[in-house]
Amino acid sequence: MFAGRKVVIATKHRKESIIAPVLEKALGVIRSVSHEIDTDSLGTFSGEKARELDAIQCAKAKCLMAIAQSGYDIAVSSEGSFGPHPYLHFVPADEEILLFLDLKNNIEILARVVSTETNFTAATLSSLQELDAFLNEVQFPSHGVILRKSQDDLESISKGITDRTLVLHHFNELLTKNGSAYIETDMRAMYNPTRMKVIHQATELLVKKLTTLCPQCSFPGFEIVGAVKGLPCARCKFPTQSTLFTMSRCKQCMYSSENYYPNNKKVEEPTYCDVCNP
Repeated sequence: MFAGRKVVIATKHRKESIIAPVLEKALGVIRSVSHEIDTDSLGTFSGEKARELDAIQCAKAKCLMAIAQSGYDIAVSSEGSFGPHPYLHFVPADEEILLFLDLKNNIEILARVVSTETNFTAATLSSLQELDAFLNEVQFPSHGVILRKSQDDLESISKGITDRTLVLHHFNELLTKNGSAYIETDMRAMYNPTRMKVIHQATELLVKKLTTLCPQCSFPGFEIVGAVKGLPCARCKFPTQSTLFTMSRCKQCMYSSENYYPNNKKVEEPTYCDVCNP
């Protein structure tokens, strides 16, 4: 379905270096990169342009922009979000979404990875000692930083700084004028190798979905859409909160199937039973 076809990757931040090799190897596609489209028009991490769409809508908009610009009918885009982990609320997280859009075959496959492996942080600093501590924490200079007067300042932003001489120059300038400086990690992919690793994980997941075919119609993207609790307790046989089976469904023909005991066990330990261990 995909072999020999050109896939345009919608990015201006060099994500193709991570995404393209995985797609080429698994799907046999030919990479093309759309550097001409301005993905920053949909939102920037540093705040000059607020993201008005949610992450999935933004990823789809990037794909459609790349398809319109290139004339191809397959596109892949990535969209990242940074903030508190959805469950571990005091832990910063990187959520990466990868979208594969094939207009010819009406295929839209989404992969999502949430990772705590991120250097995402920011601080207001007023001394060189604080600056050195911050730079060490965020893995500078392999990871870039952004400097500006304050968190809300959008007029004098210095981005993509990976040179110590340059970071000292901007920091001292801000310190002299304002008494402090606001520094943050540059979360654009080409300045953040840690983020690139999470994008790679999302690409691997995307390929797994694209190569998992429906048993009935062979359409790509046959994936888990839900899970049902109720794995019985090994001692009292009462249903527990652990997963009894997962449900998978095809987006094309709507065929569905149930996969019992997805964690390769037919009973749960009494430790996790609400009756045996209330």
